[in-house]
Amino acid sequence: MAQPAHKIRFGNLSVTIWRNRSEKGGNWYSVNPSRSYRQGDDAWRETESLGFDDLLTMAKLLDQAHTYIANQMKADAKARRDAGPTAQ
Repeated sequence: MAQPAHKIRFGNLSVTIWRNRSEKGGNWYSVNPSRSYRQGDDAWRETESLGFDDLLTMAKLLDQAHTYIANQMKADAKARRDAGPTAQ
């Protein structure tokens, strides 16, 4: 199974960032926000459903994810430029 590129967590909220490869060799990124909760006494589950009290915190996590991805895209572009025309 593929590993996430990065995960940002605060309390029971998290944002998982995935790096994907395009057919032309470039990278693109996707994001999965989630909230963890306990099912019964011991089983932890995740859901994409958020409550009112989760919204501002998730917005801040998504802002951090945006910054991470922007920096990664900049690094990806630099790596492509440094590799020269044969890498594209």
